[in-house]
Amino acid sequence: MKVVIVGAGYAGTMAANRLAKRAKSTEITVLNQRPEFVERVRLHQQVAGTGSVAAPLGSVLRDGIDWRVGTVDKVGDGSVVLTDGQVIGFDYAVLAVGSTVSPLPGTVPVGVWEGAEQARRELSALQEGSIVTVVGGGATGVETAAEVAESRPDLRVRLIGATVAGSFTHTAHERIRDLLGQLGVEIVDDTVAEVDASASGTVVHLGSGRVLTSDLTLWAIIGSTPDLAARSGLRVDPSGRAVVDDYLRSVDDERVFAIGDCAAVPGARQSCYTASPQGMYAANALARLSKGRDPKPFTLGPYTGRAVTLGRHAAILQFTRTDDTLRKAHLGGRSAAVLKELASRAAKFGASTGL
Repeated sequence: MKVVIVGAGYAGTMAANRLAKRAKSTEITVLNQRPEFVERVRLHQQVAGTGSVAAPLGSVLRDGIDWRVGTVDKVGDGSVVLTDGQVIGFDYAVLAVGSTVSPLPGTVPVGVWEGAEQARRELSALQEGSIVTVVGGGATGVETAAEVAESRPDLRVRLIGATVAGSFTHTAHERIRDLLGQLGVEIVDDTVAEVDASASGTVVHLGSGRVLTSDLTLWAIIGSTPDLAARSGLRVDPSGRAVVDDYLRSVDDERVFAIGDCAAVPGARQSCYTASPQGMYAANALARLSKGRDPKPFTLGPYTGRAVTLGRHAAILQFTRTDDTLRKAHLGGRSAAVLKELASRAAKFGASTGL
C-alpha cells in the first residue's frame, strides 16, 4: 500500500511515524514545504530568540519513511501533483497542512516559521526604546507579547486585541492581563483596521480611529486554512477546512484523509492537542485498511484544559469540561509553566515516535 502524507506538523508527523510502526510493509512518503519539523506551539520563543523550535525532518521521522521538500498543487485521482510538475501516485493520501495566517500588509506574521524567523531578525536589530506592536488577543498574541517583553525589557511592547485572552474565564482572563502588565506589556482593547509602512516602521490604524506608531508590528492571528483541499476540488467548510466523514476521510474521496487544523471535525478545537490524536487515528485506520479490515469511526477525545505561557516562568492553565467548555478553576504561576512545558515536550515526543 502506498500512502502520501502532505504536511509534517504534529498531525502529519504523528501519522507517518505511527503508520510506519503499525504497518511496516506500507510505502510512506511525506511531503513538506520545508526540511524541518517545527514546534509551532513554541514559535514565540523563535521570535524572541529564547529557544530553537525546528529540528531536521529526517531526525523526527522513522527510518524507511521517504520524505521530500516540495509544495503540493493538487491532490486527487490517486495522485499528488507538486508545483514543480512531479506526480506521486498513492493508494491513500493524508492532508495535514495545518492552518496559516493572512496578515495585513506591513506586518510580520509570527504564526508561521518563516515569519517568526523574520521577526527574530528584525527584533534583534531594534534599538532601546523601540516600540513592538503585537496584533492578536489569542494565545499566539499573548505568548508572543509576553516572550518579547520578558526577553527585551528595553523595548516598549503593546498587545492589540478586541478580546485579549477572551477564551479564558473571567478570573483567568484578568490574571493573564495582570501578568502581561507586570511584564510591561501595554494592552490596547481594539481592532486593527490597517497598517501602513513608514520611513521608521509602521503606522497602525485602529478600528476606533486611533492611530499608533510602531517600529515593528507582528501579526499573531491564526485564522486561515491553506487552500489545498479547495484547490483539489474537495468539499470545504466556510473557513476552508476539508469536510470529512466519521472516518476523517474527505466526503468526496474515500482515499483522502484530512487531519489536524485543515480538517472540519465537529467539536474539535484547532490545536496540537487535537492534531496529534487525529494523526494517531489516521495511522490506525490506514493500518487496518492495509490488512483488509475496515477502520473504526473516529471519536473525539475529551478535552481537559487550555494553557498560555507568559514568559519563561509563568503560565495560566484553564481547566475545561470534556466538551471544551470552560470550568471556573485555573492554575497559574510556575506550576502551570512546568505543566505547559511538559505538554509541549510531549507533543513533539509523541509526533516523533508515533507513541
